[in-house]
Amino acid sequence: MSQVVNVHPLVSPWGRFGLYSFFIDAPEPAIIDTGISSSPAEGMVEELKKLGRNIEDVRWILLTHGHIDHMGGAVALWELTGRRAKVVIHEKDAPLLRSRAAHLDQYIDVRAQYLKEPNGVADQKKAANIVISGEMEPSILVSGGEIISLGGDVTVSVHHIPGHTEGSVAYVVDGQNSVFVGDAVQIHGAANGFPGYEDPAAYRTSLEYLRDEVRPNHLYLGHPYKGADGVAYDVELDAVGAQKALQEAIDIEARVAAAAHKALEAGLTESDSAYSPFESVAREIGYTGDPTLEPSPFFTTLDGYRRAAKAAN
Repeated sequence: MSQVVNVHPLVSPWGRFGLYSFFIDAPEPAIIDTGISSSPAEGMVEELKKLGRNIEDVRWILLTHGHIDHMGGAVALWELTGRRAKVVIHEKDAPLLRSRAAHLDQYIDVRAQYLKEPNGVADQKKAANIVISGEMEPSILVSGGEIISLGGDVTVSVHHIPGHTEGSVAYVVDGQNSVFVGDAVQIHGAANGFPGYEDPAAYRTSLEYLRDEVRPNHLYLGHPYKGADGVAYDVELDAVGAQKALQEAIDIEARVAAAAHKALEAGLTESDSAYSPFESVAREIGYTGDPTLEPSPFFTTLDGYRRAAKAAN
């Protein structure tokens, strides 16, 4: 690829922090991730106008994964493009785009067993109806290895990087090696200060693949994830920053894994602790955040280790 394309972050307001999408200013412009239902109208429209572009110009909506803060605005954005943009998502996360109920099923399957909230299911259902702008069939399903043309000689390669979710992908602008990973590189986590991933082994393998094989020249993160010192990384990292973030993400996963395995070998016990039954893990790694705050990465992650251990026995 000879044509260099510019990348612009688009920030949309949401609760405790902003939601990040990225605009690829190609002949057929693309937006990576869509925030929640309000994000396209309340964030993207004005941000694009500052760049001299209109939201109607967007021809590609590339979703890194199916969580609500990354695909919740997909239908709303698609509508604002005059339904002309093609919506792309990995086949494994496509059910989350097709159905709000799939998000509720995920909550019941994992977090509801740890979060003893009497109105938890009802609250999750209400939230899904508010923050997910609609249900739709994606235009294109990917599995990894595809090449997407954004017009001219601009192409984007799709890399399957499961772990955070089963269908997480990285989009790589070929030639300039700009890499968009959504939430697949958690480091020490975002607002909750704990890394969130569903499948620990897949997450670790994906991090190593990004570090050793992809080796980003530019790495774009889904949130300003925190380092060990508590300071947030920028969402746009150069090659040096990318390698640092990837290595730190690998290191913290190893610490969490060691504590989780120790707890599982000793046997999990219920208690009055907010971290129950993984209180010893929180203590071992010095985690003092609120594990009940959605999306509850503490329980999602540790349930992943628990399931892996159960499958191995």
